[in-house]
Amino acid sequence: MVVPQDMEWVKRLNFETKPLQMTQIKFGTDGWRAIIARDYTIENVERITEGTARWMLKKGMKQTVIGYDCRFGGPMFTDTVISVLGNFGIKSIVSTHFSSTPMVSLAVVKTNSDLGIVITASHNPPSYNGFKLKSSYGGPSVPSDIADVEALIPTTALTVLPSVADLKSQGLVEVIDLEQMYMDHIYESFDIDLIRNSGMKLAYDAMYGAGQNVIRRLFPDALLLHCDYNPSFMGQAPEPIARNLGALSSALAENKCYSMGLANDGDADRIGLFDEDGKFVDSHHILLLLLYYLYEYKKLRGKVVITFSVTDKMKKLAELYGLECEVTKIGFKYIAEIMTQEDVLVGGEESGGLAVKGHIPERDGVWIGLMIMEFMAKTGKSLKQLISEVYAKVGPFDFDRDDLHLTNEIKDAVMTKCREGKITSIGDRKVIRAEDTDGYKFYLSDDEFIMVRASGTEPLLRVYCQAPNSGEVRKILDMARQTLLG
Repeated sequence: MVVPQDMEWVKRLNFETKPLQMTQIKFGTDGWRAIIARDYTIENVERITEGTARWMLKKGMKQTVIGYDCRFGGPMFTDTVISVLGNFGIKSIVSTHFSSTPMVSLAVVKTNSDLGIVITASHNPPSYNGFKLKSSYGGPSVPSDIADVEALIPTTALTVLPSVADLKSQGLVEVIDLEQMYMDHIYESFDIDLIRNSGMKLAYDAMYGAGQNVIRRLFPDALLLHCDYNPSFMGQAPEPIARNLGALSSALAENKCYSMGLANDGDADRIGLFDEDGKFVDSHHILLLLLYYLYEYKKLRGKVVITFSVTDKMKKLAELYGLECEVTKIGFKYIAEIMTQEDVLVGGEESGGLAVKGHIPERDGVWIGLMIMEFMAKTGKSLKQLISEVYAKVGPFDFDRDDLHLTNEIKDAVMTKCREGKITSIGDRKVIRAEDTDGYKFYLSDDEFIMVRASGTEPLLRVYCQAPNSGEVRKILDMARQTLLG
C-alpha cells in the first residue's frame, strides 16, 4: 500500500474541529418525519423509541402495537423499535405485513394496548420515513404527551440491544394480522353486500400505499391503480390531491362505467375522491356529504369539529341542523382530543383527514370512502346528485390552495404584514373582516375568503381560497399572490 508523504490533505479534513452532531428529534403536526439515511437512521429511530419507552414506563404502560406502511425499510425500522422497547421490558404486538395507520389505531383499542407506533411518513415523498404515536383510545397522541416524549429522547443511542428472536422467546413480541382485524371491523360496521350489489363500479388508486390490499379484498372487480408494493412510489409523493391523481381522473373521464374514484395516501389515513366525470371532490365537500348523511339518513346527532382551513359551509349546515360547530387549530390531533371528550358526529381537516361517529377518533381514508359508497348505494344517487342536494342547503362553492415556495425571509415578511393588519384588500376586493385562529383568514364576502398560513418546517406559504365557483377562486388566488408578494 502506498502511503502519501504529504499529509497536509489529512489536516485539511479537520476531524478534531468537526465533532458529530446528533439530530434534534422534534415531532411535527403529525409525528416525526425525516429523509431516510440522512436523519432517518437506525440510530435516530433507536433514540426516539428510547424516549417513548422511558415515557411509557413513567406512565406504567407495558404494551404497544407497531405497524409500518409500504416505505423503504419498514420491517427493518420496526425491528429496531421492537428491540428498544423489549430492552425496557415493553411488549410489542406487530403485524404480519405492512399496515395502514388506521389499522394500527384500531388494533390499539382491540388489543387493549397502551400505545401505537406507526413507521410512516404518510403523504411525504418516498425519500422520507417517520414515526407516529397513537394513544390508547385509537387516535393521535395529545400534544402534551408528545412534548413529554420529546423531552426524554436521549442524545445518543443504546449500544447493545436484544434481538427480536430473543424477545419473541421471552413473550415480548406477538404477531397478529392487523389487516384481518380491520377487515372484520369493516364487515361489522358496513353493509358491504349492499354496496357490492348496488351496481356501483369503483376506480381506486392506492398511490402504492397501505390501503391497497383492503380495497382489493373488498371489491375485487374494482379498477386498481398503483396497487403494487413499490417503496419508490415511482417518485411521486403519495398525497391524494387532484394534481397527483391524473391517472385516476382520466380513467373516470374516459370510461363512463365507473361510479366514483377513491384514492388514499401512503398510510391510508387520508382520502381523495372523484365523481363519475373525473372531477375532484375535495375534503370540504366530503365533510358536508358526511354531515348530510349522518344527520338526515342515519339520524345521528353530535358536535361538528373542523380545523381553521375548512369551509365555513360546515358551520352553515351545522347551524341548519341545530348542531354545535367548533373550529380548532390545524392538525387532526386537536380534533381527536375533542372526540375523546365529547360526542362528536363528524370532524375533519382540509388536507383529507376525516373522522366520524361510530369509529375510532382517527383519520381513516378507507373508512370514509366506504361511508360515501354506502350513502350512494342506499340512496341510489350519484356523487354529483348528492353534492347538488348539499348545495341546495348551503349554496354552491369551490375551494383551492396555492403552495408558494419562497425564501424564509419573504415568507416571514408576508406573515408580518398579515399580523400587523396591513392586508386590507385583496387586489381590488376589500377585506370585510379577518380571523387569526391558526394563520390569517381574510373575508371578502360571507362566502369568499383568502387564508394565509406559513409552514413551520419549510420555506412555504399556503394560500387557500373559497369562492362561489372555480373561476372566481383562481382569480382571487392570483390577486392574493400579487397582494401578498407585491
